[in-house]
Amino acid sequence: MHESHELWLTALFNDHLAGLGNSVLSAVGMQTHARPWANYITMEILVAVLIVILFTIAKSGFSMTAPGKLQHVLEAMYEFLGEQAHDNVHEGYKKYIPIAGTFFVFVLFSNLLGVIPTFESPTMYHYVPAGIALLAFLYYNIQGIRQHGGHYISQFTGPIWWLTPLMLPIEIVSHAARPVSLTIRLFANMFAGEQVTLVFLSLTYIVVPVAFMGLHVFISVIQAYVFALLTLIYIGAAVGDEH
Repeated sequence: MHESHELWLTALFNDHLAGLGNSVLSAVGMQTHARPWANYITMEILVAVLIVILFTIAKSGFSMTAPGKLQHVLEAMYEFLGEQAHDNVHEGYKKYIPIAGTFFVFVLFSNLLGVIPTFESPTMYHYVPAGIALLAFLYYNIQGIRQHGGHYISQFTGPIWWLTPLMLPIEIVSHAARPVSLTIRLFANMFAGEQVTLVFLSLTYIVVPVAFMGLHVFISVIQAYVFALLTLIYIGAAVGDEH
């Protein structure tokens, strides 16, 4: 539950909001602690707050005639994700852009948070990637059921009934491996990047850490994109008629 060190924001939560943390733990049937807040939880809360603030500011400044730089960036991101959704989902793709955008923005902000001194990337703890991956897993299966109803199960049984004993376990393992793959890919990359940056930061304080922090930013963007893209691929496979 707890890391070997406690960030200043986590300490602030534990000093002043321990009762709230233990109330949440009790509500979900978990054991309470004297200091219930963990780093990855407070970092997730911080990410959520930053996203809300950013998009509130962006929304207030939206303009059809004189868009600002932030609006240009957000529009470019929306168009890019729209293209990915169109290529992987096809018909009715627009309604899946928000979920892909949500995953992309949350994962990106979570990854980049580790670049800021005194903070950590919550995605470097396996709990966070696992939670997001399970949400993606549930979402695409729910969308498949909504699109095809009871026929959705037919993709697990194969095109011919007598292949069902062979196809069913293969498809179940294949689908179960998806959230595991999403979790390991994101967690491993962010954990490794964080550790490499910390190692070189302890050796020198200027040139080398800056280079590795730039690499960390690059990996953060790529991993956010890959997570959103794979989610769209899974959604396309679940809702597509050809599947």
